[in-house]
Amino acid sequence: MSVARLKILGVSVVLALAGCTSGGTLHSNVSSGNGPDEFSILPSKELVVPSDLSALPPPTPTGVNRTDQDPLGDAVAALGGSAAARSPLNTAVPNSDTGLVSYSSRYGRDANIRQVVAQEDEEFRDRRGRFTSIRVSKKGLYEQVYKPQALDYRQEWWRWKRAGVRTPAAPGN
Repeated sequence: MSVARLKILGVSVVLALAGCTSGGTLHSNVSSGNGPDEFSILPSKELVVPSDLSALPPPTPTGVNRTDQDPLGDAVAALGGSAAARSPLNTAVPNSDTGLVSYSSRYGRDANIRQVVAQEDEEFRDRRGRFTSIRVSKKGLYEQVYKPQALDYRQEWWRWKRAGVRTPAAPGN
């Protein structure tokens, strides 16, 4: 065999083996197994008997309770913010945001927008992800499906810079 044929054979073997990798990525859109997610399990807060039992809120069987962990609320409180404003028990719109909410919903709002967007995104991934099982690199499915929608920040910065727009967040030469 000639050296050129050996090189071609070597490159094709490497590419074939790279496409057979079974390792997942952080952005994988498929479940990696049937077991529980060990990162979603949080210990409950300590049970405390309140001084006035009649002041307890009514039970919510499908909702949150006072012993559930709220890591984001705890972080807000640790940084000096109001954890009650971020609490899942508080569903009211803060007074500072009522103008924003009324303005953004002036043309109406869809109560199940999250389900609609999730369904449309799933359909988009199904259409775009037909041939994503054939992979040469270890890039994840997320990057392959959403690549046409990605924004290249360097290219965008240069576009605005050439147009003469001041960009204080990136004051380059």
